[in-house]
Amino acid sequence: MAEVRAQLEYKDIDTSTIAAVLSELEEGGYLDDSRYAKLFAEDRRNLDNWGPSRIKRRLGALGIDKQLIESAVASRDTDDEREAAIDLLARRFPQAPREPRDHNRALAMLERKGFGIEIAADAVRAYVRSFPPE
Repeated sequence: MAEVRAQLEYKDIDTSTIAAVLSELEEGGYLDDSRYAKLFAEDRRNLDNWGPSRIKRRLGALGIDKQLIESAVASRDTDDEREAAIDLLARRFPQAPREPRDHNRALAMLERKGFGIEIAADAVRAYVRSFPPE
């Protein structure tokens, strides 16, 4: 809703008209920030492999209410996030990161994608353990 409001304000439309338009769009089911946040979170997870913190930052930048953001991101628990991070590692690192430099690269990549440091570290450890010892 914030994006539509910003666009209408940018076009110098008066405030009462903006309020009426937003109300009508919301009542008609054309604008639903809650639904948008959930779909956005789902898409970013599945299409871009984003973690929760990156999704939260982006939705916040789009003007979505914090409660709606938390609700959209809460649909995945810690185990699901860890599994998503491990899957991402498997795609990006065909060999287990054994050297400290590679280990740090894997952690940094997961953090850039929006995974918390604890989940990233757990995922890297689990991913390394999934390979036979050298």
